[in-house]
Amino acid sequence: MALTRFGPSALRRGGYTAAAVLRLATETDADWTRRALAGIDEVLLDHAHAEKKAASGALTLIFRYPDRSGLLAPLSALAREELEHFERVLEQLARRGVDYGRQRPSPYAGQLQSAVRSFEPARLVDTLLVSALIEARSCERFGLLADAVDDPELAALYRGLLASEARHHALYVELAERVQSRPEVRERLAELAEREAQVVAEAPPWPRLHT
Repeated sequence: MALTRFGPSALRRGGYTAAAVLRLATETDADWTRRALAGIDEVLLDHAHAEKKAASGALTLIFRYPDRSGLLAPLSALAREELEHFERVLEQLARRGVDYGRQRPSPYAGQLQSAVRSFEPARLVDTLLVSALIEARSCERFGLLADAVDDPELAALYRGLLASEARHHALYVELAERVQSRPEVRERLAELAEREAQVVAEAPPWPRLHT
């Protein structure tokens, strides 16, 4: 059973969890869903910022590692898709009468980035794996929102993004495996997933996608 097809509710019925499929070390608790629904416009605004940052992150890797020819085309395609998602979220914000603008950012991504090693190629591998975990957490929470939100258009948006977020997660892991061996990458991914779980557990209770 695949998350990209059935979503978290179906995964639970089948004895799976989104966290396990996405290599996350912990599942999102019910408190996050309640907070998100109570501040859904703030979450949607944060989502827009997250899609923009995801596109920027892929482009940054292209500029930072121009000699990594096997990474360039996949990252370019990913950046374009993230910008398409950014535009889709902007449309939902406009429909709900919410202006896109600055927002106090969640500490989530910055705290994850602090675990990235400073020497190469470990820095590149860690950057790719941190991106993979961010995509995984986004995918898990999009599924939760799709199941719970009472706005049919928002539910459709989040349900429609599940497959691409799961695919982005898998792509980042695959790209890391082009840099280092699969056993090394999987070991490091498990370590970073534990760090991600700690960051989530310590996150402030703001209505944000990743807190």
